[in-house]
Amino acid sequence: MPIPQQRQRPGEGGDDGLPGDREIETPEEFDLRARGGTLAGYRVQSVDLTGRTPVLLDLDTAGAVFLGCPMEPAALAKVRTDGATVFPPVPHLPFDPYRGLLYTPDQLFEGLADEGYEATPDARAYAWFQDTKDDGDVFASMLRAVHDDAVSDALDEFLAGERVVGVMGGHAMERGTAAYAGAARLGRALARTGLTVATGGGPGAMEAANLGAYLSPFADDALEEALGVLGKTPSFRPSVTDWARAAFEIRLRRPEGGRSVGIPTWFYGHEPPNPFASHIAKYFANALREDGLLARSTAGVVFLPGAAGTVQEVFDAATPNYYGSRGEPAPMVLVDREHWTTTLPAWPLLCALAEGRPMAGRIALVDTVDEAPAALAALTEPAAGPR
Repeated sequence: MPIPQQRQRPGEGGDDGLPGDREIETPEEFDLRARGGTLAGYRVQSVDLTGRTPVLLDLDTAGAVFLGCPMEPAALAKVRTDGATVFPPVPHLPFDPYRGLLYTPDQLFEGLADEGYEATPDARAYAWFQDTKDDGDVFASMLRAVHDDAVSDALDEFLAGERVVGVMGGHAMERGTAAYAGAARLGRALARTGLTVATGGGPGAMEAANLGAYLSPFADDALEEALGVLGKTPSFRPSVTDWARAAFEIRLRRPEGGRSVGIPTWFYGHEPPNPFASHIAKYFANALREDGLLARSTAGVVFLPGAAGTVQEVFDAATPNYYGSRGEPAPMVLVDREHWTTTLPAWPLLCALAEGRPMAGRIALVDTVDEAPAALAALTEPAAGPR
């Protein structure tokens, strides 16, 4: 069952019950707004208006902006005469650069069941990116930039008012391992405290955390069952198709799972997005994705053992904490003392950076993943130094 996409939260609209912003992102919202007789000043994102010509002919659209909205010729001529700005749909793209909402797994993996992963919109978008990223075509780079900005806007709308906790960790963590099960328990525990779990959206530790959040509304045995099913397909190599189909089997068995966010990138498109994040903010620009994920994790970040990418994320998070550029330092919990003090000794450097600064009371190192939720909660209170 497809997971409903995000809408404005209660209380953010006016007395008419409509969203308070000036963006129109669904046909239903368009119809509601159109009853007022004007769209002046509104931005309509990727709404198919081909069946609404009579309505458009009667509407005041002066100053409106239509982003990728198909229209019949008469409606298009009329809104342009009104003074509206029209960015037409771009044909033959495997993605919508003007999209107003985050992706769902069903959208990115459409066609998986019948034709395999290579036929999905996610795989086709990656292929397009590979074909265009180095050719110097300003139009292609503009489309990528417009898409990523639209995704950022949708992500901010979705997370408005949420307490977001990031879970970082390596993509190489395989299903069927104790580490994967621990990361899944972590995602479940964090989601059950009312936090919105956000990950890098890929496989491995990221998938496990999203899986735990997805199964958080169900009894504990639901996770044990899922781990058993998924363990039969440990990795997305050699077959992304088999790996993803196993995930969708779990979603089919347990529809209406919990919400979480995955924030992957087509820059690493050889790593597929995981289907357990209920909402997916996928980017072309990895730098924008990395910074955005950490910046939005305002309730803190848990760092599971990882390699170069996870080490980079540790210090990407530490930098604004060190300078105070985002206000109060966000909590940081590193999991696995041996890993972060001996294998990849990031913890001693983090402590050295934190010394004498407010961030010193916002960092912790724990031995096991099951200790992480309590450590994160403790860091929300003032502390004298690193733990």
